[in-house]
Amino acid sequence: MGDKKVRVRYAPSPTGYLHIGGARSALFNFLYAKKYNGDFVFRIEDTDIERNIPGAEESQLHDLIWLGIIPDESTENPNPKYGPYRQTEKLDIYKKYAQKLVDMGVAYECYCTEEELAEMKEDQLANGVKSFKYNRHCLNLTEEEKEKYRKEGRKPTIRIKMMENHEFKFHDLVRGDVKFNSNDIGDFVIMKSNGIPTYNFAVVIDDHLMEITHVLRGEEHLSNTPKQLQIYEYFGWEPPQFGHMTIIVNSNGKKLSKRDHDILQFMSQYKNLGYVPEAIFNFLFLLGWTSDDNKEIFTKEEAIKAFDPSRLSSSPSMFDNKRLLWTNQYYIKHMDNEKYFEFIMPFVKKANIPETLSDDELKNISLIFKNEIEIGQNITDMLNDIFVRKTELGEEEAMIVNSNSAKIVIPAFKKKLEELTLINQDTVKSIFKEVQKETGFKGKDLYMPIRIKLTGSMHGIEMFNIIDILGKEETLSRLI
Repeated sequence: MGDKKVRVRYAPSPTGYLHIGGARSALFNFLYAKKYNGDFVFRIEDTDIERNIPGAEESQLHDLIWLGIIPDESTENPNPKYGPYRQTEKLDIYKKYAQKLVDMGVAYECYCTEEELAEMKEDQLANGVKSFKYNRHCLNLTEEEKEKYRKEGRKPTIRIKMMENHEFKFHDLVRGDVKFNSNDIGDFVIMKSNGIPTYNFAVVIDDHLMEITHVLRGEEHLSNTPKQLQIYEYFGWEPPQFGHMTIIVNSNGKKLSKRDHDILQFMSQYKNLGYVPEAIFNFLFLLGWTSDDNKEIFTKEEAIKAFDPSRLSSSPSMFDNKRLLWTNQYYIKHMDNEKYFEFIMPFVKKANIPETLSDDELKNISLIFKNEIEIGQNITDMLNDIFVRKTELGEEEAMIVNSNSAKIVIPAFKKKLEELTLINQDTVKSIFKEVQKETGFKGKDLYMPIRIKLTGSMHGIEMFNIIDILGKEETLSRLI
C-alpha cells in the first residue's frame, strides 16, 4: 500500500438495523483507520431494493454514532471527491465499467433463463459436481444468436470470464497467506438483467473509486475474495488488503443467529434497555481481539492505541452475556453522578412512581441503585417492585407472611417504626435488633416477612433503602 492514506469502510445494506456482527465489523474498521490516522467511511449497499427497510440506513448510521464509532465520511457527511455513498445512485457508473469489461473481451452477455440455469445445475449435480459452475453456453454467441434471444424477449445478464487455471494469492490480515484456483470458480454474473450490479462487482468498483486501502470483514466473505480479485486484475487496479474476521458464536459454540433469543441482536435493543455505549464498544473490542496483558477495560482512546490487527483472533469469538452485563455494570458504577443522573433518569421516570416525588428526590433514590443495577431497565423494574404493591403473593411468599413468626415479628416491627422520628440506616438497623431481642426470631424469620409485606418479593435492595424510598407513612400502611 506504500504511502497511501489508510481508508476503510463499513458498507451495510439497509435491509435491517445495526446488528452485533455489523457493529463489530464497523468497530474494527474504525480502530484500524484511527490507529493509522486514516479515514473510516460509511456507505450503503442498497441495490436489493425489495428488501430495503424504511429508516434502516439512518438507524445503522446513528446507532454507530451512538456507540462512538463516528464515520469521517457518510451519506450524511459526504466528501464530494468520493460520492455518491449509495449504490443506487451509481448505476450508470457500474454499467460503464461492465461494458468496459465486455469490450475488453473478459465479460460477456448471457441470455440463459432461470429455468435453463436450474436444469444446468441439476445435470451437474447428477454427474457428481458439488458446486455449480456456469457451462459457458453464451460465451461465444454470434450476433444472430443474440438477436434471436432478444426477439424472444430475453434480457441478458453480464458474466465475467474467469481466467483458466489462475492462482489468486493474497495475505489475509487475520488468516495469513490464502490462495484460490480460478478453475474452482464459474463465470459469475456481474450485472443482472435489470441493470443492477451484483455484490461482487459493485463492491470492487466502490472500493476502487473510494480509494479503500484495507477491507476488514466477516469470514463469510472469504470465498468472494477471488471473484473480486479477478475483477481487479482485469482492470489492472491494485486491490485493497483483506482481513477476514471469524464468526461470533453463542455459548454452545454455534454461529450466532437471529434465533438465539437469549442474545439481543440489535444495537437499538441495547440502547433501549439502558446499556452504556462505551461498555458495548469495550465489549465488542474484546470480541475477537485480545490485549497482550489481558486488560478488560478500555476507553475508546486506549482501544485505538492498543489495537493491533495481528492480534485479531483466528478462532470463533464467543458472545458472553455475563461478561457484557459485568462490563456494563462497571461503566455504570464508575460514572460521575451528573452523568449517571443523565443516563438513569429516563428509566426512573418510566417506573410507576408517585407524582409527589420531586426530581431531586428521584435523583437521591436513583443513587441507591447505582451499585446494584447492570442495565438502566433494572431500575425501572426495581422501582416498580417497590412502588407497585403486589396484590397476589406467590405460594412461598404467602406461606412466609402467614407463618407463626410473621404474626409476631410484623406487629413488633410496626410498633417500633411508629415510635421512630428519624429514619436512616442506623435507626432501622437498631429496630431490627430490638425486635430480634424481644421476639427471639432472627435471620430469614425476622427479615423475610417484613420484606414480603413491603414489596411482595423475597429479593431486592436492602430493607433500609426500601423504607427510605417508601417513606414512614407508606411503610406503616403496608405492614397491616
